[in-house]
Formats: sequence, C-alpha cells, structure tokens
Amino acid sequence: MKKQLILEDGTVFIGQGFGAESNSIGEVVFNTGMTGYQEILSDPSYCGQIVTLTYPLVGNYGINRDDFESIAPAINGFIVKEVCDFPSNWRNELSLDEFFKQKNIPGLAGIDTRKLTRIIRKYGTLKGAICSIEENVADVIKQLQASVLPTDQVQQVSTKKAYPSPGRGKRVVLVDYGMKHGILRELNQRDCDVIVVPYNATAQEILSLSPDGVMLSNGPGDPKDVPEAIEAIKGIIGKVPLFGICLGHQLFALASGANTEKMKFGHRGSNHPVKDLLTGKVSLTSQNHGYTVEEKSIEQTDLEVTHLALNDGTIEGLQHKQYPAFTVQYHPEASPGPEDANYLFDRFMSMILTHKEDGAAYVKA
Repeated sequence: MKKQLILEDGTVFIGQGFGAESNSIGEVVFNTGMTGYQEILSDPSYCGQIVTLTYPLVGNYGINRDDFESIAPAINGFIVKEVCDFPSNWRNELSLDEFFKQKNIPGLAGIDTRKLTRIIRKYGTLKGAICSIEENVADVIKQLQASVLPTDQVQQVSTKKAYPSPGRGKRVVLVDYGMKHGILRELNQRDCDVIVVPYNATAQEILSLSPDGVMLSNGPGDPKDVPEAIEAIKGIIGKVPLFGICLGHQLFALASGANTEKMKFGHRGSNHPVKDLLTGKVSLTSQNHGYTVEEKSIEQTDLEVTHLALNDGTIEGLQHKQYPAFTVQYHPEASPGPEDANYLFDRFMSMILTHKEDGAAYVKA
C-alpha cells in the first residue's frame, strides 16, 4: 500500500503505508529515542501530531499490554524508516501494523527519515499529511497551507470527570492536562492517595479536596491555549505544595507572571542532558515539548531557574522564591527513558512533609 507524506512547503516523501488506510493531517515532529516507541505513540502530549522516529528500526519487540502511557493514543500518524512485520519478544501481543489498524492510526515506512528530520531542524515543525499516493499533491499542499491546527488538544485528552487512585499516604490532587500513566504510577509507588481532576478544575474545586500537595501533569499544545488552567494555578500557589511537569511547568510559569514561546523544533527524545543547578548533578532525561519558558521573562517574577538544558541552554526547571512550588520541563517518570530524575518525586514528598511539620495550615480557597 503506497502512501505519501506531503509537507506544507511542498516536499513529498513516498513510502509504504501500514496501519490504518485513512488519511491524516498534523504537525510533523521527530523523536530521537532509540527505544520506547510504545510509550511515545501513547503519550497524550503528542495529540494531533505526526511523529517521526529517527531510530531506523521500529516495532521489533511489538506491542504489549504494560507499556502504554494512555489508554487511547492521540497521535495523528507515525513515520519510521523500517517497520518490523514479525516482532519477537516474550511480551509481544500485536505488531505495530495490527495495533494501528485497531486504533485507526495511519503509518508510513520506507522514507528517508534522516532527510525529513533535517528539514524540520532547519525550518522548524511543519504541517504535513499522510495520504494515498493517488491524492493530488498540489491540492493537498493548498489544503495544508489553508488549514489551522487545533488548539483544544488538552481538552481532547484530559479526563472528563475526577476519579480516585486510592492510597494510604499523602493526598495529592493530580491535574490531568494529558497525563502520562507513569506519573500516576510514581505517586502510587509512594502510597499517595491520588485524586485525578480535569484540566479545567478550578482552584476552589481542587482545594476543596483537602490536598497535601498538587501535581500539574504534562500535556499537549500551547500553554496559552489553556487560560482556565493558568487561573486555577494562580489560586493554588502558596496554598499547598505544588509540583509541575512539562506543560504543568509552562502553565506554572505563566501563572507566576513569566512568558512562554514556541521552539523551532522542540525537545523530543530520551537522552537530553539537564543540569540541576541546586545540586550540580547532570541527569539524562526524557523530553517531549514544543514550547519553553522565556528566560528574560523570569526576571520580573518570584521564580528562580533550577535546571538548564545543556544542549541549548533553555530553562528546564523553576522554583518559587517564597512558596513550596517547583516544576521541571522534562519527564522525571521517564516512560520511556532513563530514571536519573526520579528523585524529584521524593523531593516533592519531602516538601509536603516539611510543609506539614512547619505547621503550615491548609488554606481553603
């Protein structure tokens, strides 16, 4: 089944289709991870995007029941150099082709993914379409150039209703902007009594649950497209300890008076070095984001930078100067990737305990 990838700049790649036969449009991005394709394709932060993997062979260990980061993948397409038709692994249950057919996600294999990656690195992320070889290229390019990418990705992937993940430890309210299951897993391993709430939960609704701490999850898209979340975070800062990850980090920055901006092609991979300025330690991290906190905008806020990306110097972590609140741009729960930054969950637990021991009273909205 021949298919083609058409970019809005007119570039065309012809390859072999797999998965669903449907056509798809989305923002074309790339991920440099060598393993973990199942976690990548099920990460809600990729909602609406067509994901290209730079590692050439994908699908060799198949799809299993355990490595999903969400129940329903939200990607619009998957592009690889070579897809494995006959995976071999003791946990394998489905091939990538079979899984994508089930989930109605189109895939494209056999194109020059190195060339595609170089185009994105040079010109930035581009809108693209995976479509039948019979589609008229000029018509598709016009459609791409006229199309506007959605801005409601968080609304698409967030839970619609609050639900508990019970434990006997500290109560943590986890705000779901497109939460990876790995975050919930790490909190459960620390016996937290977790309540997951929708992206548009108000500060009053969150604080009425009497949390010992609040966690802001990862998620897709531009943080400025979620103004209700920014307002809620403003009402939480200073009330209870707070820990934000990825989109949660960006929303926290906006709520604190800083600014965010779109990156040229973002950080997506599992080997990004980040320096913790508080300890001097360098961690290899898993990342997936297309926006970053603007460095100059921090100067007029009560925030200070705690982590920096060693590849490009962008901000990777913040903490509040007055209140118990900190955030990171990367994924300390990994999934996939190294677990170097897992200690941040323990730091959050220690912050909650210190907050309690200092006699800080719970403040209702």
